[in-house]
Amino acid sequence: MKTAISSYSFDYLMQCCGETQLSVISKAKELGFDAIEFTDLCPPEKVTQKEYAKMLKEEAEKIGIEISCYSVSADLLSGSDGDLEKEIEKVKEKVDIAAELGVSLMRHDATFSFNGERGYRGFINVVDRLAEGCRKITEYAETKGIKTMVENHGFFCQDSDRVELLVNTVAHNNFGLLIDMGNFMCADEDPALAVSRCAPYAFNVHVKDFIFKSGTEGSVAGFLQTRAGNYIRGTIAGHGVVPVRQCLAALKRVGYDGYLTLEFEGPERIDDALKFGSEFLRNII
Repeated sequence: MKTAISSYSFDYLMQCCGETQLSVISKAKELGFDAIEFTDLCPPEKVTQKEYAKMLKEEAEKIGIEISCYSVSADLLSGSDGDLEKEIEKVKEKVDIAAELGVSLMRHDATFSFNGERGYRGFINVVDRLAEGCRKITEYAETKGIKTMVENHGFFCQDSDRVELLVNTVAHNNFGLLIDMGNFMCADEDPALAVSRCAPYAFNVHVKDFIFKSGTEGSVAGFLQTRAGNYIRGTIAGHGVVPVRQCLAALKRVGYDGYLTLEFEGPERIDDALKFGSEFLRNII
């Protein structure tokens, strides 16, 4: 396996300290990661996304670090004012950006929720629509040599049984899952059980750790409320309750040998958090 870090982990530095997606490439290398994953690109003024993608690729090649994956936002249920074909075309444009980055993996969201009242509509009622969008996107991406994925992300498309249902409804060899070990806790799932269910479909893996507080204790400032009313807060990898070693063992049992990508979103000092996280990943591998 190779270690990677999401550019999202540098978000604080980019918001408050003048860093950019271009400048954090060298920081990822200094921290000892084999690769960096980029989320939606934020090019400087008068630079197009394709031009910026080329700049990022050139910088990574110069520094000697891989770009592992490109992760983008999408909503195949409510995006583009509910026009599925228009939303598919928008994501295909992101595939073109991924090709400029030189990656072989791209993650896009599936959906986050229904617009307005749900009524008698659950995930099962929209999985065919989501699968249609995912299938058309991955068929296009396959022509570019890029595999596509959805992540257990966004509450509505977060549970292990839901993302498993989606990937099997798409039923395409070029489509799989980006498994985020920590994200299952947003839906109050045991990460080890959820990862073991989804492991056969993994194209990429995120390591994200959380501190947990029971909902019986009441609300906690700075914590995210889960679907069932518990509370979680991002923390340094290895400092929380996510059983990373057990999750990794489940992935290894099915032969996963891809990237293990650190995604940090806690309030701790970022320098320490990324240094400790990098050491944790290398040691656990």
